[in-house]
Amino acid sequence: MLSHERIWTAIDVLAERHALSVSGLAKRAGLDPTTFNRSKRVGSDGRPRWPSTESISKILEATGESVERFLGIAAGTSAALAEIDRPFRQVPLIGFAQAGAGGFFDDGGFPAGQGWYEVSFPQSRNTEGVYALEVSGDSMMPLYRHGDVIIVSPTAPCHVGDRVVVRTQQGEVMAKVLARRDASRVELASLNPDHAPRSLATHEIDWIARIIWASQ
Repeated sequence: MLSHERIWTAIDVLAERHALSVSGLAKRAGLDPTTFNRSKRVGSDGRPRWPSTESISKILEATGESVERFLGIAAGTSAALAEIDRPFRQVPLIGFAQAGAGGFFDDGGFPAGQGWYEVSFPQSRNTEGVYALEVSGDSMMPLYRHGDVIIVSPTAPCHVGDRVVVRTQQGEVMAKVLARRDASRVELASLNPDHAPRSLATHEIDWIARIIWASQ
């Protein structure tokens, strides 16, 4: 049963999972920073106050988490809890400026060389070759802000609707949403309306890597 306490606990866990306070989680989702504060969880009459389905939907969108995972955490299922408790590993951290420069990646889009700064990332089954990028600019606001760290996977399959990092043959690196893809072109959408969508021929693209995790 999804109780009032378990739903709020799931929100707390989601914030912690992404290295955010509940206020930071609300802000990332475009909500009032006080939306998930403890003072908002009980009404002035003492009755439990539930988070809205809209606010839950927005934090799932903002963090890239699935409804199934959120409900699993709320229900306390062993699979969801095991994933939360999985150990962390260190992955290389690369700045967008470095990512755009030559010599930092091999032909498969994997970091080349050694001596990178490292950040912690929750261990999972499919983390081969993953690395972190520090976001520059505002093209992915409000989802990702300047200075946020995203974890990308060169080996994870990319589907329409996925958030991705794309590096062009000219060295331009961008974080976008994969809107359409066929044998000849890739269409990329920006979450920030101030930034126009991009259309690139496949021969213009060096590599595409899916964003699988994010943290501030």
